[in-house]
Amino acid sequence: MPKRAAILTCSQEQRKAVALLAASRTDEARLVERAKMVMGCLEGKPVVQTARALGVRSNTVIEWRNRFVALGVDGLKDRPRSGKPALYGEKFRRQVLELLETPPPKGQACWDGPSVAKRLAVSDDAVWRLLRKEGICLSRHRSWCVSTDPEFSAKAADVVGLYLNPPQNALVISVDEKPSIQALERATGYVSTTSGKIVRGLKSTYKRHGTLNLFAALNVFSGSVKGKITQQKRRVEFLDFMDGLVADYPQDKELHVILDNYCIHKKNDAWLARHPNVYFHFTPTSASWLNMVEIWFGIFSRKALRGASFKNTEELRQAIEDYIAAYEKIAKPFVWRKRDVKGAQLKNTIVNLCN
Repeated sequence: MPKRAAILTCSQEQRKAVALLAASRTDEARLVERAKMVMGCLEGKPVVQTARALGVRSNTVIEWRNRFVALGVDGLKDRPRSGKPALYGEKFRRQVLELLETPPPKGQACWDGPSVAKRLAVSDDAVWRLLRKEGICLSRHRSWCVSTDPEFSAKAADVVGLYLNPPQNALVISVDEKPSIQALERATGYVSTTSGKIVRGLKSTYKRHGTLNLFAALNVFSGSVKGKITQQKRRVEFLDFMDGLVADYPQDKELHVILDNYCIHKKNDAWLARHPNVYFHFTPTSASWLNMVEIWFGIFSRKALRGASFKNTEELRQAIEDYIAAYEKIAKPFVWRKRDVKGAQLKNTIVNLCN
């Protein structure tokens, strides 16, 4: 008489989990089949009957029954497998990172994927996979200007302190100028590329119709911008702009003005003496990025100047005025999120950055 296996038992939670897996239409088919084998055993069916219903061998049902008894529902999953040995392992990674620290091939300014692959006698795809995994972008670059001002810390703390913790009953204004804005006339429109994409088209030739200068003042608290367009950017134009700026704000409030180290911003003691409620704060040398109005200048250039065409300086002037008026309707304060950048980063090697 054939030996009959004992009826399989388990907790209600385990039985419910097996039933859900056996009825699933989204899980892997092999997991669902194994769950059905175990479910048949839980229902008291003979191993042979369960195997015949599922079209498998009896030994297969017994194996997954035993795995379930030992490990529960997790026992129905495949055991971890070593898989095929990696063709490009840690040794290959180390070779690529060390090669990137050496001088590039003659005729090249820097390494790229194909040149690395050729030197190591491997496929381009293997190199690109490793570079993507390590987050190394050989074609992209980032530059910054490192200030050598001996008083950098004190000046930077003064400026950033005005952004984050301004004095009471005071306004903080970020002021600078965008010089030599060119009134360029060129044909613009849309073109269809060979790939079928439609892109913005700009004719390579253009006509110059003169330049204008823009003084701009950003109210750090509200984000609003006041501007003045001039033909030149001498001290007289700067002080004239400041006169109009001071007149627009309440006289009983202190006005803290953030400026860079351009010559026309300095040596204005006589003007400051006539305006005792105005204080000038200068960014460190080679650190104009601390001046928040530079953020607005970047937005202005992208929105109003890039790809534009002007037949004369009057059209350019009108475009600048229109943008300032339109921006005033959506103006909001910028959030100061500048990250710490140190020139010493340039001394780090690829290997150090990846380990």
